Amino acid sequence: MPASSVPDIVVGRLPLYLRALSQMTTEGKEVTSSQELGERLGISSAQIRKDLSQFGEFGKQGTGYAIPFLADQLRRILRVKNIWDVALVGVGDLGRAVAHYAGFVDRGYRIVALYDNDPRKIGQQIGSFTIMDSATMVSDIRSREIRMAMLAVPASDAQEVSARLIEAGVRAILCYAPTSIVVPDTVRVQYIDPVLHLQRMTYYLG
Repeated sequence: MPASSVPDIVVGRLPLYLRALSQMTTEGKEVTSSQELGERLGISSAQIRKDLSQFGEFGKQGTGYAIPFLADQLRRILRVKNIWDVALVGVGDLGRAVAHYAGFVDRGYRIVALYDNDPRKIGQQIGSFTIMDSATMVSDIRSREIRMAMLAVPASDAQEVSARLIEAGVRAILCYAPTSIVVPDTVRVQYIDPVLHLQRMTYYLG
């Protein structure tokens, strides 16, 4: 099915299914069901079956899903069977933590370049990386053909930096800045703002 015809909310649940399947694999399980997946994720089994049916038939009634096969199909659908190169812009406390995080590669992503505009940080080493001047970001990202980036810059800089990333050819941005950025329809943006999630949870605390 063409990607544009699948609701984004469905695509957003696929990584949850893949993560649950990976956990089951580490537990030594080989077969699962929509019921078991649903219990782990708090999603109805009917919803899981409906989501997966958008992309084909992956299980058999009465026998469930073969975990290695379904996980492999989800990686194919999400296009994470290969490693995607990612640029990280903003190397403050949060950016440094993201740069040190070791969990990206085994899920299909590899940070390959770090950028900042602070002269005190430019040239510093973080692991195997040298922090580069964000003034060279557009030409460098374009020459490397990097299509994904993570923004860990102040909210006041996020729109300008995202515009430069798009100019460089980036088509997917993960934004840690507590703001919303305006991008063309051809560019996908996802936001990570812990405060939003905290506010959602405090509603239920009474």
